[in-house]
Amino acid sequence: MPTEKKISSASDCINSMVEGSELKKVRSNSRIYHRYFLLDADMQSLRWEPSKKDSEKAKIDIKSIKEVRTGKNTDIFRSNGISDQISEDCAFSVIYGENYESLDLVANSADVANIWVTGLRYLISYGKHTLDMLESSQDNMRTSWVSQMFSEIDVDNLGHITLCNAVQCIRDLNPGLKTSKIELKFKELHKSKDKAGTEVTKEEFVEVFHELCTRPEIYFLLVQFSSNKEFLDTKDLMMFLEAEQGVAHINEEISLEIINKYEPSKEGQEKGWLSIDGFTKYLMSPDCYIFDPEHKKVCQDMKQPLSHYFINSSHNTYLIEDQFRGPSDITGYIRALKMGCRSVELDVWDGPDNEPVIYTGHTMTSQIVFRSVIDIINKYAFFASEYPLILCLENHCSIKQQKVMVQHMKKILGDKLYTTSPNMEESYLPSPDVLKGRILIKAKKLSSSCSGVEGDVTDEDEGAEMSQRMGKENVEQPNNVPVKRFQLCKELSELVSICKSVQFKEFQVSFQAQKYWEVCSFNEVLASKYANENPGDFVNYNKRFLARVFPSPMRIDSSNMNPQDFWKCGCQIVAMNFQTPGLMMDLNIGWFRQNGNCGYVLRPAIMREEVSFFSANTKDSVPGVSPQLLHIKIISGQNFPKPKGSGAKGDVVDPYVYVEIHGIPADCAEQRTKTVHQNGDAPIFDESFEFQINLPELAMVRFVVLDDDYIGDEFIGQYTIPFECLQTGYRHVPLQSLTGEVLAHASLFVHVAITNRRGGGKPHKRGLSVRKGKKSREYASLRTLWIKTVDEVFKNAQPPIRDATDLRENMQNAVVSFKELCGLSSVANLMQCMLAVSPRFLGSDNTPLVVLNLSEQYPTMELQGIVPEVLKKIVTTYDMMIQSLKAVIENADAVYEKIVHCQRAAMEFHEHLHSIGTKEGLKERKLQKAVESFTWNITILKGQADLLKYAKNETLENLKQIHYAALSCGLNKPGTENADVQKPRRSLEVIPEKANDETGD
Repeated sequence: MPTEKKISSASDCINSMVEGSELKKVRSNSRIYHRYFLLDADMQSLRWEPSKKDSEKAKIDIKSIKEVRTGKNTDIFRSNGISDQISEDCAFSVIYGENYESLDLVANSADVANIWVTGLRYLISYGKHTLDMLESSQDNMRTSWVSQMFSEIDVDNLGHITLCNAVQCIRDLNPGLKTSKIELKFKELHKSKDKAGTEVTKEEFVEVFHELCTRPEIYFLLVQFSSNKEFLDTKDLMMFLEAEQGVAHINEEISLEIINKYEPSKEGQEKGWLSIDGFTKYLMSPDCYIFDPEHKKVCQDMKQPLSHYFINSSHNTYLIEDQFRGPSDITGYIRALKMGCRSVELDVWDGPDNEPVIYTGHTMTSQIVFRSVIDIINKYAFFASEYPLILCLENHCSIKQQKVMVQHMKKILGDKLYTTSPNMEESYLPSPDVLKGRILIKAKKLSSSCSGVEGDVTDEDEGAEMSQRMGKENVEQPNNVPVKRFQLCKELSELVSICKSVQFKEFQVSFQAQKYWEVCSFNEVLASKYANENPGDFVNYNKRFLARVFPSPMRIDSSNMNPQDFWKCGCQIVAMNFQTPGLMMDLNIGWFRQNGNCGYVLRPAIMREEVSFFSANTKDSVPGVSPQLLHIKIISGQNFPKPKGSGAKGDVVDPYVYVEIHGIPADCAEQRTKTVHQNGDAPIFDESFEFQINLPELAMVRFVVLDDDYIGDEFIGQYTIPFECLQTGYRHVPLQSLTGEVLAHASLFVHVAITNRRGGGKPHKRGLSVRKGKKSREYASLRTLWIKTVDEVFKNAQPPIRDATDLRENMQNAVVSFKELCGLSSVANLMQCMLAVSPRFLGSDNTPLVVLNLSEQYPTMELQGIVPEVLKKIVTTYDMMIQSLKAVIENADAVYEKIVHCQRAAMEFHEHLHSIGTKEGLKERKLQKAVESFTWNITILKGQADLLKYAKNETLENLKQIHYAALSCGLNKPGTENADVQKPRRSLEVIPEKANDETGD
C-alpha cells in the first residue's frame, strides 16, 4: 500500500517545492532538458540546476511571474516537434517578465505538475505575506472542525480517545474507507513516534484524518477556483458551477443552499464557505454524477410513429438460464418488466389438462403455465413504464388450446388489449403516446380473405431450428429452415391488430407490398447479412416497418448479440437474453436509460426522415451531421473492490481503466490508462483521451475498470452511458457490478468536455475546436443526378453552402485564436477564457488596463492608457473574434433561407423523380443512382441548414458568456451593464425536435 504523504494544503505544496523535483524544460526546435527545479527557502525565487547559465541567471523571481498555465498552451509547446508525445496533464508553463516570456515544463506525473501549479499560484497571490498565510492556515476551519469531532468523542476531556473510536469516527465521515486501512495508518504513525499503547491524541487524529480523507485531485481543483484560499466562498462556487460545470441561473442563494447541504462544519455554514470536505462531498453526490438528470424522466417526443423508436426487448423472457436445458420461470417476466422491457416473448405449446404452457419447444427447458404468465404480465406490464407493451406470441398450440389462450388473455388483460383494426388510410403506426397503457399482440393473423373460424398460417419454429442444428454438423442458412404450416383460430387472430407477423422476402417486395402494421422477424445471422450487404435498404425499410431481430438458435448458452449491430440499421426490436449479464446487456441497459427508462428511445432524425441518406456501415463522417470531439480525462478512482472470485493476489488490486466508444463503425474505439500498481483505494490515473464521434445520437460511452493480473485481467466494475446523456465538467461515475448492481462507494472521477469539429451540435454543450485555413477548407459536395432540371436546383445551392461554411469556420478559427492567446485549449469555453485573462487586465495597483463596454450587443474592449504589446495582441484578437461572431448573427438567417429555399425547390421533384429520370433516358442502375444522389443532396442541405442554425445559437451563447464573465470579474465599463443579456443556459438543455417537415423551420 502506498505510504507517500498526500497533498492536503498549500503548505504541503510549498514544502514539496522547497525539496524540489526533476522537471523537463521544453524549448523550441524539439529540445528538452532534464533539470532539477526547487523553490528557495525564502520563497522569493524559482531555481533550476544544473545549468550553463550563471546561478543568478538560472532563476526566476516569484514577483516577476504573471501567471501559471496548465497544459500545452504556449507557442513553444504548440510548435514543438514532439508536443504530441507530451502529456497534457503533466505540462505547465510559467509566464514571467514584462515581455510575458514562458518557462515551459513537463512533470513526471500530473500530481507533481499540480503541486507546482498550486504552489506557484499561491506565491503569486500572497507574495511576501505567504509565510503569514501558511501559518494562519494551520489553524483553519477544517482543522477546527476535525478537532471538534475529536472533542465530541473525548467526553471526559482526557486528551485522547481509543483507537476503536477514532477509526469508527473517520469511517463514519468517509464510509468508503476500509477499517483495516485506517487502523494501519494510526499504527504506522505510532510506530514512527516510537509510541506504545493504542490511545489516539487530538493531533494524531487530525493528522490521520488529513492524510486519509483528503483527495489531492479535488484539493487542486478547489484552489483553482478559490483564489488560493483553503475554501470556496459563494462567489467562487458560482464561478465553478457556471464556468466549469456549465450550470446557469446560479446566484448566491443557490450557492448557499449547496454549502448548507454539503458543508460539514458549522463555521463554514455560518460564513458561507465550502471546505475541501464539503466540496468533496458535493462532487461525490448524485448532483455531480456523469448522467444528466434531465434524462431520468421521459424527455423525448413520444408522438412519433411506433416504428421511429428503438424498443427495449427480451428474447425467451421465460428463461432464467440457458435456452436448451435451463429452467423456465415467471421471475424472468418480472425482472424484464421491472427493467423497462417493452417487448416480451411467449413461446406457447399445448399443455396437460387443456392448459397451454410456455417453454422452448424441442428442448429440455422446463415449462410454466400460460395463465400464470398472463397474470404476472397483467400485474407488472406498466410497473416501470406507461408506454405500450408488445407480447411476441409464438403460437404452437392446437385450435382447442388456442381458444383457452384467448379466454385467459381477454379475462385477465381485459381493456388493456389493443385490438383496434389498422386504419387503411394511414401510412404509419400509432405513436407510443396514443398507445399508453395498452398491450399489443404480435402474432400470426388470418388473411382478410379467410371467412371461416380457422385457417392455415406458417410457423417459424425457433426451437425446432435449434434442435435441428444441435444434431447437424453442416449448418444451413437460417432462412432455409423448412417452414411448417399450422391451424390458427379466428378468435386469436382477432386479438392481433397492428403487429401482424409476416415472413420477410426481400426489400423491394416489402417496399411495394408490405403493410405498415405488418412485422417481420429476422434471425441474427440473416439480419447481419442484410446489415452488411444492404445497409441503406435496411435503414429505409425500418423507417416505416417494425423489425424484430432475435439471437441465433446456436446461442444455446443464451449469450447475447451486439444490439448496436442492428440499432445502426434502425431495427427497433432487438431481442436480448436479459438473464445473461455482460457487455451486450450493459449496452442495452445503458441505452434505454436515456428516456426515463420508459423502454422507448427515439431514433436519430437521419434514420426517421423519409428523404435522408444514411448507410449503417459508414466508416466516415455522416452526411449532414457534424462530428463531435469527446474529451475525457480519467482523473482518479475510489474504493475499487477486489474482483469476485479473485484470490491469487490477496487484497491487492492493480487497476486500469478502459474507455470504450460503441456506435456506428466509424465511431467504435477504445483507449486505456496505465496500470496503477497496488492501489485499489485511491488510484490516480490523470490521463486524457480524445474520440471523434460521427453520429452522436447513436453513440455510447463505456467505462470499464479491470485488475491487471498476469494470469488474466479481471473485471472490477463498469458504467455505460449514451453520449447524449453525458454531463460535462468534473463528474463522478458510479461503478456497477457484472450483474448491474451499484458497487457501494466505488467510482471514477473524470472530466468531460465535448467540442465541435465544424460548428454544429448543441451550442450550449459543445464549443469549437479544429482550425482550418480558407484555402484548405472542405465544403460539402452535392452529387450530380444527370437530370438537368433537378441538377440546376442543386447547383443554385452551392453558393449558400459555401457562405454557410465560411461563416461557421471563420467564427471557429477566430474563437480558437482567442482561446490560444488566453492560454487555454480548445476544450475551454469563452467564460473560462475571460476568467483566465482578467488578472492580466489589472495593473499593479489593481486598476483595470482594459475594460469591456457592455452597452451594445457586441461587447468591445477598451484600453485604459498605455498597455503592454501582449495585451494589445489579446485585444486585437478579441476584436477579430467579435467581428466573426457579428458576421454569423447578421448573415446566418439570410443564408439559411437560401439553403432552405433550394431544399424546398428540390423536394418538388421528389414524388415524380422516377418518371422524370426515365424521360431523361436514365435506366435501372443509373436511375437508382440518381435517386440515391437526390437523397444524399437533400440530406446535405438539411444538415448544412441545421449546422448554420446551431452556429448562430452558439454565437449568441458565446456573447452571453463574455458579458456575464465581464460582470463577474468586474471588468465591465461602469454604467454599461446590458440588462437584456441573460446568463448562459444550462449546459445540457435539450434542443427541441424540429417540425416533422422536409425543410426545418
